[in-house]
Amino acid sequence: MSDSAATETRQSFQLKSASISLTALELYYFDNDEFEANLKSKISQAPGFFRDIPLIISLDKYDGPDSELDFFKIIGTCRRHSIHVIGVRAANDDQRRLARGASLALLPGGSVKEPAPEAAEPEAQPPTVPQPESAREPAPARVINQPVRSGQQVYAPEGDLIILAPVQAGAEVLAAGNIHVYGPLRGRALAGIHGADTARVFCQSLEAELVSIAGHYKISEDLQDIAWKSAAQIQLRDDVLVVTPLDKA
Repeated sequence: MSDSAATETRQSFQLKSASISLTALELYYFDNDEFEANLKSKISQAPGFFRDIPLIISLDKYDGPDSELDFFKIIGTCRRHSIHVIGVRAANDDQRRLARGASLALLPGGSVKEPAPEAAEPEAQPPTVPQPESAREPAPARVINQPVRSGQQVYAPEGDLIILAPVQAGAEVLAAGNIHVYGPLRGRALAGIHGADTARVFCQSLEAELVSIAGHYKISEDLQDIAWKSAAQIQLRDDVLVVTPLDKA
């Protein structure tokens, strides 16, 4: 093959799927001054966690008028605090139009608030023949035998994450399901990252910088009241993270 032909067939990039952890800011209403004050308060609780994170704005529970949504102000406020708004989970056409005007990506998952179509006359259906359900294999757990050191990130995109060693301060472990740490948990643990609110975090010694389940999180100062430096489980109950010593679980 000639050099010119090789140059013509070579591609400068490839597109591949990527599984990454995103933080969603669930917006209920928007007032610019109040938004920045609340954002500063959240960042002060865990500065390292929020620095340079990609953020999406979720409008699933937005209850204010769409005319008050100013994505340019939201983007500017977040950038001043080293947070990068990359997209919007919108709930109606006006919100999507505003997001496009601010050059933000539109993410799926929002509950679209549109009028329900008129009911159509049901068509006759053949009788349903029961079919035996085939057993679905659970997603395999990812097992880590070595300590997770500061600056490392370990990710289980489908199932549970089992770590048979310590998670050091400055490390981050993420899982679609549960997280089990058979050693001290000193870094950040994020379970149920795709929204599974039944996920849990288990550890032999709770010393975490941050624990999150389905987007709800507590930082170390909030975790020290119960089971600190003891075996514990963390779970979500009524949108609140609850810490329970394992000997009382």
